[in-house]
Amino acid sequence: MNPLALARPELRSLEPYSSARMEARGGSILLNANESPWPPVGGGGWNRYPDPQPPELVRRLAALYGVASDSLLVGRGSDEGIDLLVRAFCRAGEDAVLVSPPTFGMYALCARVQGAGLVEAPLRDDFTLDVDAVLRAVTRAVKLIFVCAPNNPSGRGVPRAEILRLADGLNGRALLVVDEAYVEFVEAGAGTGSVADCVGELGNLVVLRTLSKAWALAGARVGALLADARVVALLRKLMSPYPLPTPSVDAALKAVSAEGEREMRVRVAAIREERARLGAALAGLGGAHAVLPSQANFVTVRFRDAGRVHAALLRAGVVVRDVRRYPGLHDALRITVGTPAENDRVLDVLRGIRTAAGAPVIAGSEVPA
Repeated sequence: MNPLALARPELRSLEPYSSARMEARGGSILLNANESPWPPVGGGGWNRYPDPQPPELVRRLAALYGVASDSLLVGRGSDEGIDLLVRAFCRAGEDAVLVSPPTFGMYALCARVQGAGLVEAPLRDDFTLDVDAVLRAVTRAVKLIFVCAPNNPSGRGVPRAEILRLADGLNGRALLVVDEAYVEFVEAGAGTGSVADCVGELGNLVVLRTLSKAWALAGARVGALLADARVVALLRKLMSPYPLPTPSVDAALKAVSAEGEREMRVRVAAIREERARLGAALAGLGGAHAVLPSQANFVTVRFRDAGRVHAALLRAGVVVRDVRRYPGLHDALRITVGTPAENDRVLDVLRGIRTAAGAPVIAGSEVPA
């Protein structure tokens, strides 16, 4: 399929803004962008606008994810990719986005800001993706289907086979956007790994990746969108002229270097071990609903009194995510896997609640996979 057939017609012929940095390359005296000729104190080179798509970073990320350079767009985390897709493919008051709640809230927010409709095909009770329900829910108005894999906030992975079956069922109908923010934390052999290798084959598949989680660059705000080269070219028309600051590009290049990749893999392995340890300890404290299976860098836990637990953790200086507003998670908190010492502190606080009450406050019948 030609994915541009799904895009807003008025954008296909849109003449993009041509920045000064895009128009002039190779010169040594740069007098075309109204920049300061002098760098700031302590900021060598920061007086110049950055390249809109830094070539070295694009090449490195394309190699890392196994896609062609023209199928990759770098931007400000995954959030910018979500926003660009909704703006490019959804006409206000006419088109729609489909989501499977509970899921990441930015998909719905971007749809609402754009004035697009929102269609829901909820996850099953065990938080697995119901591909058949998604396909039944797709209407002519739906242009984008967002799948978070692994899912946030439940942590459940999505089998590759199911994602590819969904992409096939949507061919010619809509784009499937797979948000892989947590995919580095998936256990080997789980069958729920990345589908980035399929981007070149499937014209309606878009994959979102981020350096905020496993690569430890949340403060730098760098992410990538992988898609058919025609989709990438369209989205570049809508991007701001200089999306990534030079310091963020420099930080990203260091993080994804060969040395940085080795360090990332060591830390991801440590987080997986801590995820299993934390989940098992929570499950063994006795008394509440469940520790949900997780393939992400967090565990989501059902509590008998989640509000009381959340307040106790805050009093102890421990901030976790209250996810009780999400459907199916009315009694749950999401706990990011921290350092061993931070995880021990969480467990100590929870044991203290149990002791003070004279009865168990939490328990689990499931341990994260």
